[in-house]
Amino acid sequence: MILYTMMPREYIFPNAITEDEMELIDWHGISLYAQREENQYRVIRIASTNPTDFLNEKIAPGSMISL
Repeated sequence: MILYTMMPREYIFPNAITEDEMELIDWHGISLYAQREENQYRVIRIASTNPTDFLNEKIAPGSMISL
């Protein structure tokens, strides 16, 4: 996709999370990429190959979990 715009990249794609901020964690046997915030983790991406893991509302991207 090509965007023909004069807007800076930061306005179009805000808050890019670098891989340094993400951790690969194991939550009840499910691999997740998460960002640590105080004593909890914010889910960034599900790294599982099981399709039913993506239907679990507790680990939806953006949700907070604790280990």
